[in-house]
Amino acid sequence: MSDRNGNDSKLEQPSGFFARLRRPSKMSLGGLLAAGFVIGILFWGGFNTAMEATNTETFCISCHEMYDNVYTEYKETIHYSNRTGVRATCPDCHVPKDWTHKIIRKIQASREVWGKLTGTIDTREKFEAKRLQLARSEWKRMKAADSRECRNCHSFESMNTEVQKQRARKQHEMALEDKMTCIDCHKGIAHHKPNGMTDADEE
Repeated sequence: MSDRNGNDSKLEQPSGFFARLRRPSKMSLGGLLAAGFVIGILFWGGFNTAMEATNTETFCISCHEMYDNVYTEYKETIHYSNRTGVRATCPDCHVPKDWTHKIIRKIQASREVWGKLTGTIDTREKFEAKRLQLARSEWKRMKAADSRECRNCHSFESMNTEVQKQRARKQHEMALEDKMTCIDCHKGIAHHKPNGMTDADEE
């Protein structure tokens, strides 16, 4: 009789993956927390390493679409070479520094990977045909953020307008009064302006 009850109890115990999940763990709460902590550090370290690796000029110009077009133009500008030796690289101008906005920008940039895979701008002709659309999209993003990336290096507060040329001083004073942002006046500062720009694009 007791053997039969023992056999019945063995039959009633479910087995398999989900059954193992329902059973009490032999691992202590402290052990689980320690394991979770280590896994969290490894995940965060890997994630952050990948973020920083994709946030370099080397990564940005690793595809010929960028290297052969906008990077070549950028090398002709004051942001690339100047008397002070301070260089603004691709991510300095196109990727926010604070974490939240950086993540949002990285998610938005995933569309550019699709463009690379489908070859939407893989020739000079295709790039030029789409250049105005790409520029308008970036100008819009920068304006919406009040030229946040420009302001990492430039700000009205730190400008000494007395040492600026008269035209620049007047323009900056007007921009400050009218609450304008850097990209309103400085389109084409690091890349050639696209063909087909309208008066609205210049404003």
